[in-house]
Amino acid sequence: MKLTKHAHACVTLEKGGTRLVIDPGIFTPDAAEAVTRAHAVLITHEHFDHFDEKLIAAALEAQPGLQVYGTATVAATLGSHDGRVHAVAAGDTFSVGSLTATVHGHRHAPIHADIPCPDNVGYLLDDGAVYHPGDAYFAPDAPVRTLLLPTSGPWTKLGEAADYVRTVRPERIIQIHELMLSDLGQHSTARLLGEEGLTGTPIDRLEPGTTVQL
Repeated sequence: MKLTKHAHACVTLEKGGTRLVIDPGIFTPDAAEAVTRAHAVLITHEHFDHFDEKLIAAALEAQPGLQVYGTATVAATLGSHDGRVHAVAAGDTFSVGSLTATVHGHRHAPIHADIPCPDNVGYLLDDGAVYHPGDAYFAPDAPVRTLLLPTSGPWTKLGEAADYVRTVRPERIIQIHELMLSDLGQHSTARLLGEEGLTGTPIDRLEPGTTVQL
């Protein structure tokens, strides 16, 4: 499987001619281009930095074969589009072409008692090859080889992130959701959470547009 990192929380995954895009939000400048080339879009939750509603709605109109998977709120926002928009929840499994996904977790991590927590699901792809948790530190009850680790945002905390990595025990970490950190902040975070820091696990800081083999 190949993974292409886009800005913030968005990634593209490719295997055997199948291309999935996860969380193309408004902080991802090339989100429209990524979605145009996709067979399916997976949305972890409804927040705008993960779900550009207008972009996805337009793509569903323009791309008759496009499938979209997301929480019940995401699915209700988009409408059915002839059954191509699918509401998913923890415990679900679905396949798109050569890729299979299992769904994990229920809720967005808390920000503050005054701010509602929406539903949030994570996607485990290709029998544990890669896990995208959305905005939550939920550990799936399954092996994870590559963890996409959120490192900035109003809900994140580095100590909790370190404990999360220790719980998941991935072979590799790729930093996502990093847009609110300066270059210095990203470097410091990677050092703290990486192989020489609290987790003992290699962490990759990928520039947007970088493609790696998983």
